[in-house]
Amino acid sequence: MDRSAEPQARRRRRRADAEQNVTAILQAATKVLSAQPEASVEDIARAAGVSRQTVYAHFPSRETLLNAVIEQATAEVSAAFEAAGLEEAPPAEALIRLLNAGWQVSARYPFLWNLPEVSPDEDLDRHGPVVERLHEIIQRGQESGDFDRSVPATWLIAAGMAIGRAAEDEVKAGRMTIEDATSAVHLSFLRLFGVQDPTPG
Repeated sequence: MDRSAEPQARRRRRRADAEQNVTAILQAATKVLSAQPEASVEDIARAAGVSRQTVYAHFPSRETLLNAVIEQATAEVSAAFEAAGLEEAPPAEALIRLLNAGWQVSARYPFLWNLPEVSPDEDLDRHGPVVERLHEIIQRGQESGDFDRSVPATWLIAAGMAIGRAAEDEVKAGRMTIEDATSAVHLSFLRLFGVQDPTPG
């Protein structure tokens, strides 16, 4: 028997166990935080079927864990944009596809609507993939005449993000449901961009 293979096999098992734990923790965090945004690490560990120490071994703080879930959601948004064929669609249709793809992912992470406020720079970082794709669509739409050309693309992005933050505030205050806020943001974006028929698709 080749004993030299034993440590390598054990390392592979440990890596596999660690990856399974991380997956379970992130899934549990998404589920628990969506039901209870103020849930503790202990609550998440219990839902994941691991110890609190195991959670902290992978995520040194609750904030680190929260950021990991946000990164996972961001990766899903990027993948959804890739699958939506934004580049092939006319600008107005691409905008609608972008909004729909973003809402479909955010529906799986409802606790994101209740995150604490962050600085403008941090907010921009969180929405990086959306902003990048949105800027491309706006430039294309302004060049083709589909979108309002009277204001810069950067203004449309800033105003659009402000609409998104306003929707989040309404959800946090309990004045709108996530579904109502989503519909309002969708319609407001289309009107802001000067789309002729601002009917959500």
